[in-house]
Amino acid sequence: MLQKDHLLDWRNTLKNVTLGLEIQHKLYDNSYVQINELLNTYGLITFRNSHPSELSGGMRQRAALIRTLLLEPDILLLDEPFSALDYQTRLEVADDIWGIIRKEKKTAILITHDISEAISMADRVIVLSSRPGTVVNVFDINPSIEDRTPFTTRSAPEFKEYFNLIWKELNHNEQEKQKS
Repeated sequence: MLQKDHLLDWRNTLKNVTLGLEIQHKLYDNSYVQINELLNTYGLITFRNSHPSELSGGMRQRAALIRTLLLEPDILLLDEPFSALDYQTRLEVADDIWGIIRKEKKTAILITHDISEAISMADRVIVLSSRPGTVVNVFDINPSIEDRTPFTTRSAPEFKEYFNLIWKELNHNEQEKQKS
C-alpha cells in the first residue's frame, strides 16, 4: 500500500478493490462473498458503486487496503500510506488501518518519516541510516495502556520518552553523516 491509493477514477470502488485479483486471474464468482464481507466490515459496502472522486481520503485508503488484503499477502508493506491526508484524517485512518491489520492478523512494515506515527502504530521502530540504509537502532514499543490504538498510544506516559529516544538517535545519525 503506497502513499497514494492509486484508485482508478473510471472504476467504482468494487472494481478498484478487485483489480489485483483480476490482474492475477484470481477473481472468481465466489470471490465476491469475501469482497462484500470486507467492504461491509470496513464501511464501504454502501459505496461499492461510488467512484474515487466520491470517497473521502480515509475511504480511499481503506479501499486500497482491501485491494491489498484480497491478494492474501503474508506481509503488508505500507509506504507512507497517510502522507497525502490532512492531520485529523491521518489520525482517524491510522486507527482504521491499525485495526484492520490487527483484525486480519497481518504483519505490516510501515515506512514513515513521522516519529509520532511510527510510535503510535508499531510494536517495534527500526531506525535506518541514510543510503545505503542499514539498521542503526531498534526500539521496542510497549505502551502501558489498555485498549491500545494509534490514537490512545499518543497519550501513553511513555510516548514522549520513545519520541525523544528516537529523535536523539536520528539527530545523532545525521550529525555522524555530516562529519563524514
